[in-house]
Amino acid sequence: VQLQAFWGGLVQPGGSLRLSCAAPGFSLDYYAIGWFRQVPGKEREGVSCIGYTDGSTYWSDSVKGRFTISRDNAKNTVYLQMNNLKPEDTAVYYCAANTMRSRCVSVPRQYEYDYWGQGTQVTVSS
Repeated sequence: VQLQAFWGGLVQPGGSLRLSCAAPGFSLDYYAIGWFRQVPGKEREGVSCIGYTDGSTYWSDSVKGRFTISRDNAKNTVYLQMNNLKPEDTAVYYCAANTMRSRCVSVPRQYEYDYWGQGTQVTVSS
């Protein structure tokens, strides 16, 4: 099972991007879905997560108020809307599924997520 993150890119500071997370051939129903990011030389950081049954959400302090997570269960897709982007948001962004939980109970922690996809590069630069 592999999730796929899409629609990263290059954006100027203050700009916006919306990332998508899909899983062809695999239903994301019933699972909490998390977004993570990683820059070279640093650990992967949990950014946000969303539950399935109750739509529970959490964000890291670094993105709170700027990023929004949502899911369209009919389309089997999870989104990460990123507004007011800053250069420090530059990273490879990954989505992942937590098959042991249907709710999001904290900022996502890497070890709790077991299905991952390839990442998508987000670069914030003028």
